Amino acid sequence: MSSAATMKKVARKQASAKKTSAPRAAKRAAAKPAKPAQTRAPAPPKNEGKLTFNHAMVYVKDVDRAMAFYRDLMGFKLIEDFRYKGNAVYARLRAPGGDGTIALHQAGPGVSVASDGVRLYFEVRDLDDFCLKLQKKDFYITQLPQMMPWGWRHAYLNDPDGHEISLYWAGENRMMKTVMKAAKEAGKG
Repeated sequence: MSSAATMKKVARKQASAKKTSAPRAAKRAAAKPAKPAQTRAPAPPKNEGKLTFNHAMVYVKDVDRAMAFYRDLMGFKLIEDFRYKGNAVYARLRAPGGDGTIALHQAGPGVSVASDGVRLYFEVRDLDDFCLKLQKKDFYITQLPQMMPWGWRHAYLNDPDGHEISLYWAGENRMMKTVMKAAKEAGKG
């Protein structure tokens, strides 16, 4: 038998096997517990060789607890959940309103997760409504939304591991250098 005939015979057997095993595969898939959706990462931006920001790694004492905070309270979408011997040790989540991601990484035993000098910033247009929703879920906000001297509305809170978070809305003042100048002028008076 020629190699072309052999290849055709193998292809027919594979196609036949796929047809007969499809119902069994569907039953097996239905019996398996649901896994988080694996989404394909967007193509890297064309940055012409320039540095670009990818994600922030947040070390935590309990990945499941942190995942519940960022996913269930903050609305992040789980894109990766890595477990070792059944325990969550790493998770990657995408912000609900963009492509920004954070990674939650299990800290080693006895390792401090303190992040003095680092604060995570998340922007949301409906800041007051968002904070109200967190409060209705019994989450404590250390500073309710208020206008800051530089023209942005900010609220502050901490995640379950004590990492500082600023929820804010900059709106039209996002890139205005004159906002800081105006704040300095107001402070002189």
